[in-house]
Amino acid sequence: MTLANAACAQTQRHLRSAALIERYDANLPRYTSYPTAAQFNAQTGPADWADWLAQAAADEPASLYVHIPFCRTLCWYCACNTRAVNRAETIRSYIDLLLAEAGLGAAALGRRQRVSRLHLGGGTPNMVAPDDLDRLFNGLRETFDLADHGEIAAELDPSSLTRNWVRAAARNGLNRASLGVQDLSPSVQRAINRIEPFETVVRAADWLWDAGVGSLNLDLMYGLPLQTRDDLLATLDQVTTLRPARIALFGYAHVPWMKPHQKLINDADLPGPAERFAQSQAAATYLIDAGYQAVGLDHFALPADSLAMAARTGRLHRNFQGYTDDDASTLIGLGASSIGRTAQGYVQNHAVERDWRAAVAAGTLPVTRGLALTSDDRRRAEVIERLMCDFSVSLPEIERIHGPAPDRFSAALARLVPLLDDGLVVCDDSQISVTELGRPFVRLVCAAFDTSLVPITGRHGRMI
Repeated sequence: MTLANAACAQTQRHLRSAALIERYDANLPRYTSYPTAAQFNAQTGPADWADWLAQAAADEPASLYVHIPFCRTLCWYCACNTRAVNRAETIRSYIDLLLAEAGLGAAALGRRQRVSRLHLGGGTPNMVAPDDLDRLFNGLRETFDLADHGEIAAELDPSSLTRNWVRAAARNGLNRASLGVQDLSPSVQRAINRIEPFETVVRAADWLWDAGVGSLNLDLMYGLPLQTRDDLLATLDQVTTLRPARIALFGYAHVPWMKPHQKLINDADLPGPAERFAQSQAAATYLIDAGYQAVGLDHFALPADSLAMAARTGRLHRNFQGYTDDDASTLIGLGASSIGRTAQGYVQNHAVERDWRAAVAAGTLPVTRGLALTSDDRRRAEVIERLMCDFSVSLPEIERIHGPAPDRFSAALARLVPLLDDGLVVCDDSQISVTELGRPFVRLVCAAFDTSLVPITGRHGRMI
């Protein structure tokens, strides 16, 4: 193909993508679970969670998620459950209650549950003082059987990270750290109230490596206010010099109706769907050219990383933290807003910290809502997870594992017809495969199998 022909073909692809974006961009779930958290209800409560924990498989390790809902300052783009806190006593008393909740969960389990993975999320886990971090880990090890060589990960804010915190985390087993970077452009950082020079990120990475934390992840974003493709590519030019094992590239979700502080972002500064799409595709091309393997919709990993290997071998999964190679069937969530899961269903703790504190102080599992799974939920959950992870699923294989779907997925297949016509998916003997053109639209493919979807603006962020 001549250079002119190649340029013409690229132009045609861009025009086709622009037409598809205009046609299909919608408010859709991220499908970190199915059914999604939007379907959780108050009919599921503490008694259900206690019963489900008692039934959890004793011979399989569980995963543990601990939510720290505190930050030094509030970033305007953030959609996490967090708040700005500067009083050490507030955080210290929260740690006390986290350990009390862990004890309530262990009592429901009826044993010292083996845990193969522990994830500290937030908020900003490095807001916890080093001595309180020691206390948290010591208490969790007394309550649960933390595997000697299990994964212990934390989401960290480089700007507030200290060397003492890193040392404390490392001596407690931290072996994977995710640094929130988002974008390194000064104008973008001012627009989202997150000032973080690249030197700050390098310093944090050096501290982690010096302490023996062997795996580094970086979290980036596209679609931020004032952000351009050049900004994003310049950020990638810098952060890839650190050679992180994984890079997550999330699309900014502008949901000011849910997160009022996002109203501080000027809507006029936000890139439109076509520009967001161009940013995501340019970044993906950059990372693949830099030697990273695309993992699912928005993750990239070095080929030797366990996430990349899981993607290559069909062992990739998706949960509320994104893509993972964690296959535990039991997830125990601790802290305000945390989500837990067993084979029976999902639960979520009180999102309002005050209510969570009151429930734990009263000796009650702080679950406020959830959802018991039906056989059809499990069937569709696996279809959606395989599409999100593998971009392909065999419907007959799903029915072999979970039993026949009542309508043999006929309604979902009917909803896929426009996507088939536009070349976003192909179907061969009920094997649904997302094409290269369709990969950015995979959430739309998943939505065809979602029987409870209400695609309204006030519930989900934009797909592109």
